[in-house]
Amino acid sequence: MKLAPLLTGLSFGEGPRWRDNRLYFSDFYVHQVRTVDESGKAETIVEVPGQPSGLGWRPDGTMLIVSMTDRRLMRFSGGKLSVEAELGSLATGHCNDMIVDGAGRAYVGNFGFDRHAGEAQRTTCLIRVDPDGSVHKATDDLLFPNGTVITPDGKTMIVGETFAHRLTAFDVATDGTLSNRRTWATIEGCFPDGICLDEEGAIWVSDPFGRRVLRVLEGGRITHSLDLAPRGAYACMLGGKDRRTLFVVTNSKSGPTTAKTLEGRIETMRVDVPGAGLP
Repeated sequence: MKLAPLLTGLSFGEGPRWRDNRLYFSDFYVHQVRTVDESGKAETIVEVPGQPSGLGWRPDGTMLIVSMTDRRLMRFSGGKLSVEAELGSLATGHCNDMIVDGAGRAYVGNFGFDRHAGEAQRTTCLIRVDPDGSVHKATDDLLFPNGTVITPDGKTMIVGETFAHRLTAFDVATDGTLSNRRTWATIEGCFPDGICLDEEGAIWVSDPFGRRVLRVLEGGRITHSLDLAPRGAYACMLGGKDRRTLFVVTNSKSGPTTAKTLEGRIETMRVDVPGAGLP
C-alpha cells in the first residue's frame, strides 16, 4: 500500500468530505473551503474569515462549515455565507471537526485548550446544533474530540479523542441525544485525528504524531498500518465513484507555522472495502 499525491501546495488541509463526485476540504490557514476531483482539478468554493475546519450538509443540501477561531457554525447557501449558530458559550477552545447526521443535526468538536500556547490539557464537550439553530451540549469530558463517524443505521456515533488515544462510541437516540458511552477501541501510541468508516465496520484513523494511517476494528485490532514518515496524516475520507479511494490529508507538520510552508497534500490510494455511513 502506498499513497500517491493528488493535490499539493496546500497550507493545512482538514475535514475531507466526498460529495457530488468531488472531495471537499478546508485549507484553513488560507481561510478557504476547496474541492478537488479525481483528476486533480481544484476549485475554491468559499472563503471563511474565521478559519474553516469541519464540513457537512443538511438533507436539503445546505452546506455547514465550522469556523474555528471565532467558534461559530456557518451556513453556505445560495452563494452566501452566514452565521448559523454561536458556539462560544460551550466551546473552550478553537472549534474543529464536525459531523452532520441524517436529520441535519451538526455535532461539533473543539480543542478544549490552547495547545499551541502551551496550556494544560483539559477535557471539553461535543456540541450539537439542531436544524432550528438551537445549541446543546451533546456530551462532555472528551479529551480533544476530533474525527467522528456515524454508522449506516444512524444509531451509533464514534468519536476520536486525540490525546486519550481512543475511539469512543455512543448510542444516538431519535432526537439526537447521546448515551451509553463506551470505549470502541484504545490504540496505544496513536493520536486519532480525522477518521472514516468502511462497510466491514472498520475505521481508518489518521495518526498525525505517529505519522501513519491505520485501519482499526472494534476492540483495537489493527488490520492495516501505513507508515507516512516524515509526513503526518491529519484526516481521511473514503470516496470516489465506488467509495474505495482513500483520500488522506497529509502535511510535514502542524500549527500556525505551517501557514506559509505550503507543504500540505491530498494523497490517495485504492482499498478493498468501500466506505459506509457518515460522513
